[in-house]
Amino acid sequence: MSTVEEGRSGTDAVHRVALGSDHRGYEGKEVIKLYLQTLGYHVADVGAFGKDSVDYPDIAVKVARKVASGDCERGIVVDNSGVASAMACNKVRGIRAAPCHDPRTVVASREHCNANVLTLAGPFHSGDQLCELARLWLETRFAGGRHWSRVNKLMSIERGGI
Repeated sequence: MSTVEEGRSGTDAVHRVALGSDHRGYEGKEVIKLYLQTLGYHVADVGAFGKDSVDYPDIAVKVARKVASGDCERGIVVDNSGVASAMACNKVRGIRAAPCHDPRTVVASREHCNANVLTLAGPFHSGDQLCELARLWLETRFAGGRHWSRVNKLMSIERGGI
C-alpha cells in the first residue's frame, strides 16, 4: 500500500529548504533566506536573483521539484499574492502547496494538510512577518491521525483516484 504516511520522516525534521520568488517577492525572499540561515537551515535559493521581471511559474516549479525529488524537505515561494505560485507548485506530483497569509492558515496547512510547500505574498507582509510565518510553518508538525485519510485522498487524485 502506498500512502503519504509511509514516506513521512518519523521526526518530521526539516534541514533543507528550497526557496524562491518572483520579482515582486524578491526582497521578502532575501529576508527569509538570511533569517532561515541564522536558524541553521540549509537554504537552496532557486531565484529570482534580482528585481528584474521573472515568471512565477518558472521559479515555483523549481522549488516544487526540489521538494518532490527529496533534495529539500520543504519549500517556500514568495510572490505577489502567494496564490499563483501555489497553483504552479501543485501541478508537480507529490506537492501540497498552500498559500498562507497568517499564523492560523500556516498552522492548519501543516497540521491538517501536511503541506510541503508554503507560498507567501511578499508585498502583503513586513520582513519580520514573513520570517515569523516561515519559521512557524517549518516548525509545525503534521498532526496525523484522522488527517491521514484526507491527505491520502489528495495524493490519490494524482494517481487518477477520486
